Amino acid sequence: MTSPGVAEMARMRAEAEAAEYPESIGDFVDRAASLHGERVLARYLDGGLELSYRQFAEATKRLASSFLNYGIRKGTHVAVMLPNVPAFALTWVALGRIGAVMVPVNTGYTQEELTFVLGDSDAQFVVIDAAFLETLDRMEQVPPLLRDRPAALIVHGGSREGAGDFLAMLDHGAPDFVAPSPVGRNDLLNLQYTSGTTGFPKGCMLPHDYWILIGSNAARWRGATGDVKNVLIWAPFFYMDPQWQFLMAMALGGTAKIAPRMSLSKFYGYLKDEEIHYCIFPEPGLEAWTEGPMDRDVHLKYVSIFGWRAEAREEVQRRFGLLARESFGMTEIGGGTLVPSSDKERALQVTTGLPAAFRECMIADEDGNELPRGTVGELCVAGRGILWGYYKRPEANAASFRGKWFRTGDLFVQDEEGYLRIVGRIKDMIRRSGENIAAQEVEAALRAMDGVWEVAAVGVPDPRRGQEVKAYILPEEGVRPEDIPPEAILAHCESRLAKFKQPRFIEYVSEFPRTPSNKIRKPDLVAAKPDLRAGSWDRESGTWLPG
Repeated sequence: MTSPGVAEMARMRAEAEAAEYPESIGDFVDRAASLHGERVLARYLDGGLELSYRQFAEATKRLASSFLNYGIRKGTHVAVMLPNVPAFALTWVALGRIGAVMVPVNTGYTQEELTFVLGDSDAQFVVIDAAFLETLDRMEQVPPLLRDRPAALIVHGGSREGAGDFLAMLDHGAPDFVAPSPVGRNDLLNLQYTSGTTGFPKGCMLPHDYWILIGSNAARWRGATGDVKNVLIWAPFFYMDPQWQFLMAMALGGTAKIAPRMSLSKFYGYLKDEEIHYCIFPEPGLEAWTEGPMDRDVHLKYVSIFGWRAEAREEVQRRFGLLARESFGMTEIGGGTLVPSSDKERALQVTTGLPAAFRECMIADEDGNELPRGTVGELCVAGRGILWGYYKRPEANAASFRGKWFRTGDLFVQDEEGYLRIVGRIKDMIRRSGENIAAQEVEAALRAMDGVWEVAAVGVPDPRRGQEVKAYILPEEGVRPEDIPPEAILAHCESRLAKFKQPRFIEYVSEFPRTPSNKIRKPDLVAAKPDLRAGSWDRESGTWLPG
C-alpha cells in the first residue's frame, strides 16, 4: 500500500512551487506588515519587549537609512556579532533592504576565530554588542578592511569613541527609506559560515530567495497542521535555524517568542507560559519534565525532531497530542526533505522523509552516477534557492558540486516509495549539541601546541549532546604525556577554539593505525574499544576514567 504521505507531499510541493513569493527580504517584511499591522511579531522573553509587525518594518527602514548614510552600500559585507536581542533581526532586514550582505558571527568565538571570519569574509563593517568588544580588542591581527577604521564599528549596548551608535542610528534614520539600487531575489543576503563538508569554516553564499523560500514553505508545512502561531526560538540567531524560524513566524502571521539562550531548565516554562505551538524539540527535553497532568498545559501542535529513538517519537506525540516530524536540511541547501503530516507510521520510523518543495534528491556513487533504490550512496541535492557556493573557495566548490547537484557529504538510502534515510557521514565531522565541528579544525589547533606531533579528533556518542569531542594525542619523539598534560592541552585550546569545539576527552597514543598512504585510520580508533570514554581524561570530571 502506498504511503498517504506520497500524495500529500506531491500536492504540497505543487502548491508551493506554483505560489508567488516576495522579491527580497524587505518585500517579505513589508507584505507581512501590511497584512498584520499591530499584531505582535516578536516577543523577547528576557525582559518582555514586544515589536509589532508595523513597528518592526518601520524600524528596519530607519536603520537601513542610517546604515546607508554611514557608508554601507549594496554589496557591502557587514559582520554581525549580537546575542538574541531585537538588534539582530533588525540589522539583518535593514542590510537586506540596502542589498548589503550580513556575515553572522558566533558570539562564542575566540579572538583567533573572529580574526579568521572577519578576514575571510572581507567584512567592511562590524555591528557588535558591547559585551564582545573585548574579544575584538584581543585580536592580534586586525583584517585589512577594518584596520585603523574606528568608524567601521557600530556598537550596540554601549559606546566607543569614533564608532557608530546603534541605538542612535535606529532612532534617527528616515522612515521613508527607499533603496538606491534595486534588490531582488537573486541578490546575496548572507555569508553564513559553516563547517560545511570538510575543513575550516566556509562562508555559504545565500541569496534572498533562499531565505524567502525556506521561511515561506516552513510556514506552509507547519501551518497546514493547525493554527500554529506562537514559535519558540531559543538557539542563537547567528545560526540559520533561528533566522528561518523568524521568517516562518512572519509568514504564519504569528509571534516569534525569542529566548536569550537554550535552556532545558526553562524549556517547559517557555512552552507553558508562552503558549508555544511550534519549536525544535530536543530529545533530552522529554526527561526535563516528568510525565503527568502538567503535560496538558502544553499547547504544542507541531515539533521538529532530529534523529530521535522510536520510543521517544511515540512518547512526545502521546504525551502532548502533537505532530513530531523528522526532516533533513543543512546551511547549504536550506530545507531538503520532510516527513509528511499524514504519515503517522512513517513518523515513528527512522526516515527523513521525501524531497521538499523546490528540491530534487539523488543517491549517487563516488563518480556521481545515480544508484538504484535500496543502495547506500551520497545524497546530492539540487533546486531553486540553494547556496551559490562557498565564498572564495574554488577548490571546495569544485569538490562540492557536480553540475546542478550539491554533494551533501551524507550517506543515504532511498526506499521504493522515495523515502530517504540517513545512514552515516562521509565528512569528517563531529556533531555536538547541534553544532557542526570539523575534526580538522580541532586537530590543527592541537598540532600547534609544543610537544604534540599528531592528533586525531573523533566524536564520542553522548545521550544528551549527540556527540562529544575526543582527541587522541601522539606526542613528539622524546616528549612524555606528562609533559603535555590534559590541563595544558585545554589551556592551549582556550585561545584557539570556541568552548563547544574543545575536547572533552583526551587520550595519549604511542602510534596510530594507518592506511597504506600513511593516513590515520579513524574507524580503527573508534572500533578499538566499545566505550570510547574508557581510559580517557574527562574534562567535565577532571579525572582519568577507568580503562
